[in-house]
Amino acid sequence: MSERGWRLVRASTDAVPRWVRRFFQAPRPRRLRVRHWAAIGAAVVVALLAGWVLLGTSVVGVRQVRVTGTEVLSVAQVRVMAAIPDQTPLLRVRTGEVADRVAGLPPVAEVSVRRDWPTAVVIEIVERTAAAAVPTTDGFVIVDATGVVFQTVAEAGDLPVVIVAAPGPEDPATRAALAVLGSLTPELRADLESLTAPGPAGIELALRSGWTVVWGDESDSDAKAQVATALLDRDGEVIDVSAPEVVSIR
Repeated sequence: MSERGWRLVRASTDAVPRWVRRFFQAPRPRRLRVRHWAAIGAAVVVALLAGWVLLGTSVVGVRQVRVTGTEVLSVAQVRVMAAIPDQTPLLRVRTGEVADRVAGLPPVAEVSVRRDWPTAVVIEIVERTAAAAVPTTDGFVIVDATGVVFQTVAEAGDLPVVIVAAPGPEDPATRAALAVLGSLTPELRADLESLTAPGPAGIELALRSGWTVVWGDESDSDAKAQVATALLDRDGEVIDVSAPEVVSIR
């Protein structure tokens, strides 16, 4: 048998029938396109299902409203004002609106609301700090340093007593009285029985030691406090520091 020499040659594409080329080439891209769109469809279905679960069902709905930071307020009062229906989908809870409602409670100075996944809302409160007690026909109302009335109590307790006709943050007498109160030295504050402010001027202190301190208006209060404190060991009943550069005792 004679030996034959073999060699490889590259056939021209024109030599391969068109139907053969289409047989080998067409199915692969089609399969890839089918898989691509199938993956997109599956992702859309998953997203829609997740959205339905989060927004349309109570699977991750509110089952607990936790409240922190309350002393004057009760947890029940905060929950009622928050008005979050049980089982509400957590994503549908508008935390800003809840915070605005809770901020309407007078004792609330600051409030923040957040979701605690999967089924809780947390309301964190900072209550107002009591600055003074104002006597009324029903006991005492408690005001903070800005004059906001946020509580009614039977007794003043350890709070300084401030006597004004219409306590409130817009009342000039209330603002002047609280400014004077904030300027008192520790000695004056410890001896204070009451502070009376019939208006922005005419303010007087009644001390437990028997002194009456005529204060005038709130101007130069730091200087007035220092002068009045220095004169507490003198004899007399009235210290007039309404003009701190010309003090009188009688």
